[in-house]
Amino acid sequence: MTHLKGAEEITIRDVWEARKRIASIVKKTPLIHSATLSEKAGRPVHLKLENVQDIGAFKVRGAANKILSLSEDEKRRGVAAFSTGNHGLAVSYVAKKLGIPAFVCISSRVPKAKVEALQRLGATLEIVGDSQDDAGERCYELEREKGLTVVHPFDDPHVITGQGTIGLELLEELPQLKDVVIPLSGGGLLSGIGLALKSTDQNIRVTGVSMERSAVMAESLKAGKPLLMKESETLADSLLGGIGLDNQYTFTMVKRFMDDLLHIPEEEIAYSMAYMMDKHQLIMEGAAATGIAAVLGEKLPHQDGDIAVIISGSNVDLSALLPLLRTYFRNK
Repeated sequence: MTHLKGAEEITIRDVWEARKRIASIVKKTPLIHSATLSEKAGRPVHLKLENVQDIGAFKVRGAANKILSLSEDEKRRGVAAFSTGNHGLAVSYVAKKLGIPAFVCISSRVPKAKVEALQRLGATLEIVGDSQDDAGERCYELEREKGLTVVHPFDDPHVITGQGTIGLELLEELPQLKDVVIPLSGGGLLSGIGLALKSTDQNIRVTGVSMERSAVMAESLKAGKPLLMKESETLADSLLGGIGLDNQYTFTMVKRFMDDLLHIPEEEIAYSMAYMMDKHQLIMEGAAATGIAAVLGEKLPHQDGDIAVIISGSNVDLSALLPLLRTYFRNK
């Protein structure tokens, strides 16, 4: 897709190409019906389980599409990534599969579980500063120093269309799909799925969900331009990070494809994480739980048709779940 010059030139054809390209590495994920959430919503609710990918998150789709599109010379020199954790895992996993060097820059905010997982995958790991933006600066230094290719976590056509393959799978299994709920950070996931769904049916409603603290994309959309913001502590740590002041794709595409944006308070994220362990025996990150909170809080429109919630990942420190469970069962 080197011919692409702007966000408007990324098409559904590119998503289909991505699907073919990544098929050898990325598995199609289950879509399960939730009886408890359906009862709450008054219509069918389905969970798209990206947490069962080998790295525990959807990010492997975009990383695979980008890395597999590189030339043999680029692969030989290696790849670099900056990440809040899951994208680094994805790049490391794909690089290991292909036998190419990988360097990952993360901030000190990345949870211990993700750091340990990155170490197990064999990437060269650097912990830099206290934000994804700090890690990004170091990542581009490595690109200049070592001739690596930076695999951007979201603002890249290959990454966006790789994530968009989730939308193709939803359309295949849910012909009555009316609402899809997507965690929103840098916007690669929502841009890709939104492109796939809206190219098929403009009436499918795309709702982004984010935490209340440091929701950079949300604030940037409100301001009409990409902003820089300081990161804050949140259970939805995967949704932290800037969108880049020079954002080329996702700012435009999120604005184009997203119908609504919901901000989820920390206490609702915590409750939703515990609720899903109780009702579905599913461990999920705070980022994934934002979509569950939207359903439990009855924040979606009351209309007919199926709802799909993207369960984006499950890479969370188990020790962080214990206090959430105690509070949940104490108040139940």
